[in-house]
Amino acid sequence: MPLPDTMFCAQQIHVPPELPDILKQFTKAAIRTQPADVLQWSACHHKKYVGLTDLEQKWKNLCLPKEKFKALLQLDPCDNKIEWIKFLALGCSMLGGSLNTALKHLCEILTDDPEGGPARIPFETFSYVYRYLAKLDPDISPSETESYLASLKENIDARRSGMIGLSDFFFPKRKLLENLENSEDVGH
Repeated sequence: MPLPDTMFCAQQIHVPPELPDILKQFTKAAIRTQPADVLQWSACHHKKYVGLTDLEQKWKNLCLPKEKFKALLQLDPCDNKIEWIKFLALGCSMLGGSLNTALKHLCEILTDDPEGGPARIPFETFSYVYRYLAKLDPDISPSETESYLASLKENIDARRSGMIGLSDFFFPKRKLLENLENSEDVGH
């Protein structure tokens, strides 16, 4: 059944003043993400923010120390809400001593792979979190960040899976030392 042809005048339509900014941010995120299914992505996009009061209450319900919550939020101060993925990233960074260790924890938490598996997550998620945490580290330049992500993306694109796992970026010190020793043996 077609809708009736009703005419509205400008006084009848109330546009909230924050709507243009919301639409602009939404559009930018959609362009950056390039989702295959825009409707599904849109639903997820609008669920990505968490209110700090709700988050603090959940933190308290888990009997976690309030000081740790406050310390975590001091890493990237925000007003009354935060993206849940950024909060998770900050938590992972407090667990790990390095950016790669934080991302290792993140992959292990977000993966759909079984325990002990490759801990793969979408490269889009990985790169978003890597850029976010790298921006918080004054020792990492934006060019270093982009160079690192570009080198990882080449390997990911070669597999055509769009997923990154621990073996793509996380090398425990023992394995790193073995690789260095092997390269020295080849050179001598």
